[in-house]
Amino acid sequence: MNTHPIPMVEVHRGPLAESLHSGHAVLCDASGDVIQAWGNPDQIILPRSSAKMIQALPLVASGAADARSLTSAQLALACASHEGAPLHADAVTAWLADLGLTDDDLRCGAEPSRDKDLRFEMIREGRKPCQVHNNCSGKHAGFLTLNQHLGAGSEYVEPEHAVQLAVRDAFETVTDATSPGYGIDGCSAPNFATTMHGMARAMAFFASAGGRGDGLSKAAARLTEAMIANPEHVAGQGRACTLLMRAAKEPVAIKTGAEGYFIAILPNRGQGLALKITDGTTRASNCAIAALLVRLGVLDAGHPDVKSFLNPEIRNWRGLLTGDIRPAPSFP
Repeated sequence: MNTHPIPMVEVHRGPLAESLHSGHAVLCDASGDVIQAWGNPDQIILPRSSAKMIQALPLVASGAADARSLTSAQLALACASHEGAPLHADAVTAWLADLGLTDDDLRCGAEPSRDKDLRFEMIREGRKPCQVHNNCSGKHAGFLTLNQHLGAGSEYVEPEHAVQLAVRDAFETVTDATSPGYGIDGCSAPNFATTMHGMARAMAFFASAGGRGDGLSKAAARLTEAMIANPEHVAGQGRACTLLMRAAKEPVAIKTGAEGYFIAILPNRGQGLALKITDGTTRASNCAIAALLVRLGVLDAGHPDVKSFLNPEIRNWRGLLTGDIRPAPSFP
C-alpha cells in the first residue's frame, strides 16, 4: 500500500510544469470498503468544513430539526460554507429570530461577506460585518437549534459541551473509528480528526443512507437530499460546490473544506469520496475533485463550469494566456 501522497495537479507556465500539488483520495462503497485509493488511505487528516454534514447529524437525528420545522434550505445551510451573501445572511438571521436569538448568540465570529457586492456596499455604508456573514453561520444556527432542544448552556462550541459530544459520537459512528483528537476550526468549533478511509467511509454512509431505516441513516439521507436540492445555499455564486453540483449528470452532494479538503456523496451509487491536497491549496483541490468526478462519469469534462475548475486558464495582467492548471498526467 502506498503511504505517500501522489502527484495530482500541475500548474503550467508555457512549456513547463511550474508547480506540483500532491494529495490523497479514497473512494468507498456502501459497506465502507475501499474501491480505490490514491495516496495513503490511512493518512490522518482534519476534514475541516467537509465534515459539516456530519456535524449536522445530531440536529436531525435528535428530533430538533423537526421540532422547529426546519426546511430543506435550512438543513442545507447547516451543512454550508456559504459566501455570506444576502441569501445566506438573511436566512440565518431569520432562523435565529425563530429561535428567539440574535447574532450575539452565535460563537462563530464576525467575518466580512465573501459576496463582493454586499461587502463593498457594507464598506461604503460603514457597516461592520456580523457573525451571520461568517461562512459557518448556518452550521452554528443548527448547533443553537440542537442546543435549545437539549437545554444545554450557551457556550455550545466547547469540546465537552453536550452539542459537541453529540457531534463527536455521530462522527465516530459514521467513520467507524475513534477519533484520535481534534483541532479548533476557524469558526471555533472542534473539528475531529480521522483517516482518509474513515472520511470516505462516512461519505459512503451518507450515500447509502436511503436504504436503511435507523435514525442516524434517516438523518444522513435528509441532509444529503437537502444539499443536492439547494446547491446555492451550500456555497454560493461562482463557488465550486454549487457549480459542480449543478453541472453533475447525476445527484451528488459536493462539499469543500479548508486546507485543500473535498468530499463527494454519490447516492445513486452508494459511494463516498474524500480528497486531501497536502499543501492545502484550493486551486489544486478544485481541480482534483473535478478530475475524480469526471473519471467516475459524474461530471462532463466539456461542461464550462467543470472546465473552469478542471483546467482553468492562467492569464497575466494584460490578459495574455500564460499557462493553465491541469490534473497530473498519472491522475486520476
